[in-house]
Amino acid sequence: MILPDGNFDVPSGKIATVVTHLEMIELPAIPSDPAGAWTLRRVETPALDWYRELFRRVGEEWLWISRARMSDARLTAIIHSPLVEVYALEHEGRGEGLLELDFREAGQCELGFFGVTAKLIGSGAGRWMMNRALELSWSRPIERFWVHTCTHDHPSAVAFYQRSGFRAFRRQIEIEDDPRLDGTAPRDAARHVPVIE
Repeated sequence: MILPDGNFDVPSGKIATVVTHLEMIELPAIPSDPAGAWTLRRVETPALDWYRELFRRVGEEWLWISRARMSDARLTAIIHSPLVEVYALEHEGRGEGLLELDFREAGQCELGFFGVTAKLIGSGAGRWMMNRALELSWSRPIERFWVHTCTHDHPSAVAFYQRSGFRAFRRQIEIEDDPRLDGTAPRDAARHVPVIE
């Protein structure tokens, strides 16, 4: 379906976002690591409470809601899959970043979730973790590494992925219920996205 140019109303209680899909088809040159006291720990079978708490701390400001709305059974099936790898970026003894690599589609790796908590934004931890993501993903026999992000995410997300070697290949508009109206996210989350009831 081709949409005409113009503005379109988003119903009250809904949010709209532009989703950008990016990919790479070969391992790019990996930038040098920034200095920092970070470690990356693989979590083999993440406890749901642990996973959701880190997911919330990393993504709440950017309206990461998919896993918050997911049933226990469905979330367990994903993050306990032998083809999904969950990592925590640790700083000062605490998980402060989430990296999820999804190899469930043959020949591909999806960067399912990637981000650091607010206290580490701008510290270089994201670049350091992306370097590890590039090494880990391309250590497997894949032909494509891809990710999607949206306009609710950090304003530098697309540029960061492009600097990491990803190329944009698809754009979509997503409309869904505002998670701040049903309690999935706190009312004061994502102040850059106004609530319209």
